[in-house]
Amino acid sequence: MIRRPTLAVVAEAAGVSLKTASRVLNGEPNVAAATRERVQDAATSLGFRRNAVAADLARGGFSRLVGFITGDLANQFYSALASGIERELREHGLQLLTASSDEDPAREGSLTGELLERRVGALIVTPAGADHSALQAEIAAGLTVVAVDRPAAGMDVDTVVIDNRGGTRAAVDHLLARGHRRIAFVGDEPHLWTYQERSTEFLATMRDAGVPDAERLHRSGAHSVAAARDLVVELFAAPDPPTAVLAANNRVTVGTLQALRDAPGGDDVAVVGFDDFELADLLGITVVAYDAVEMGRRAAELAVARSADPARPVELVVLPTRVVARGAGSARPADGSRRPLPHLWGT
Repeated sequence: MIRRPTLAVVAEAAGVSLKTASRVLNGEPNVAAATRERVQDAATSLGFRRNAVAADLARGGFSRLVGFITGDLANQFYSALASGIERELREHGLQLLTASSDEDPAREGSLTGELLERRVGALIVTPAGADHSALQAEIAAGLTVVAVDRPAAGMDVDTVVIDNRGGTRAAVDHLLARGHRRIAFVGDEPHLWTYQERSTEFLATMRDAGVPDAERLHRSGAHSVAAARDLVVELFAAPDPPTAVLAANNRVTVGTLQALRDAPGGDDVAVVGFDDFELADLLGITVVAYDAVEMGRRAAELAVARSADPARPVELVVLPTRVVARGAGSARPADGSRRPLPHLWGT
């Protein structure tokens, strides 16, 4: 492994003291122009690169690095979150380090430790684990922690989420209003907070609409496109298959579409996906949409504000959702079984 030259090597090459070389390379004033030029020339010729983290820590503070532990970087949603975070941090001279937990609580804990070893000044996390109280000691020592997309159990920290329940209720009502009663719900892993919010609201809305057996078409464990596809294939192989599917995140939506492509009568099934995604408009997929980039930006904004004022009140930001109606989510049941629903029409 090639090792970069140290500050001591630069100082020796320039014929100055270690302290003088440090002052030049850290941009401090009161250094003679000739000396500054000699040190900078030596640093350039040797390929020296300043360790900004070490310099910040030497001054008694945290680094300018902010860690972001995401669920899955391959997911468009998390990429949008990271984009919003990075844009806001850039405005404050901060840099983002991103790592993916793959929704594994043990991996999340390991990544947290690694980021803390790198002395990040703040940590933004999409929680996968069920208890984050171990971070309380770090918070007490001055670390800023912000939860995004899901709250962090065991900690009272700034949090940014979306209106999961409101979005789910609006999606189900959208399908009910078009006469659907056999509505399937296909969701992610049951331990995830977002799944729990969406699943609970789905069952409650169906129950309020007078659908007594909604659990029959309720599925979980669709953490990948392939898993979602298999669950939807199973649903449509059973008696009385659904006439509509609420896919509880963007990967589930893609898996649902793959399953329906090959299912008899799949073109007649209404689909509503939670999370907008690329090409959804061209495919005519009705979605529960929200601004994921803004979600990330608000999380970064809270991290910056908390770092500047650790005593400020803890904030919970809930961003709105909306149903974007497109063709595939507006179809009526193929069997024409449309019945008025009291809670929608008041009859």
